[in-house]
Amino acid sequence: MLDSAARRLIDPALNRAGRRLAALGATADAVTLAGLALGLLAAALIALGAPGWALLPLLASRVADGLDGAVARATRRSDWGGYLDIACDFAFYGAVPLGFVLADPEANGLAGAFLLAAFYFNGTTFLGYAILAEKRGMQTRAQGIKSLYFSNGLLEGTETIAFFVLICLFPGGFPPLAAIFAPLCYISGTVRIIGARALFRT
Repeated sequence: MLDSAARRLIDPALNRAGRRLAALGATADAVTLAGLALGLLAAALIALGAPGWALLPLLASRVADGLDGAVARATRRSDWGGYLDIACDFAFYGAVPLGFVLADPEANGLAGAFLLAAFYFNGTTFLGYAILAEKRGMQTRAQGIKSLYFSNGLLEGTETIAFFVLICLFPGGFPPLAAIFAPLCYISGTVRIIGARALFRT
């Protein structure tokens, strides 16, 4: 819901940084993989019981997630780059709740399973929508120039990162916070399905 507004705020700075990185020889794929490595480091720190320390690599990973597209726009965009980016995003999104489950399976196991199931459902509705939109030649730049069609939703990347920051700051609140966020994921995916039904039935 907030991604479009967030992109308008951060894209100018990201594009400038992306052009500088490209001039230094950085590739978009390398930035994508660096972002994934930072995100997995954050998840590992969470699993080891240090969610506060995880905030730095977690936020750095999301900066890298914005920079890879900026580097691609400054050099050469490719379908492969977009595919790698979304795959790494989903790997990161799943790793953070898993980190909390591993840190305290007894306290966080049920809430973590519920949250991961909700992520799985919401991600499926997002990717399925993108496939059908591509099939119909639909395009949007509401969230910047993307290789995939990014459909709007109640919960998007901005809200998810805010949630991750919140649970890192208050790790003891993971079960109740996940119990709030997971249903919102299901609502977001369901709303997307309703929109897809209206758009893709014919």
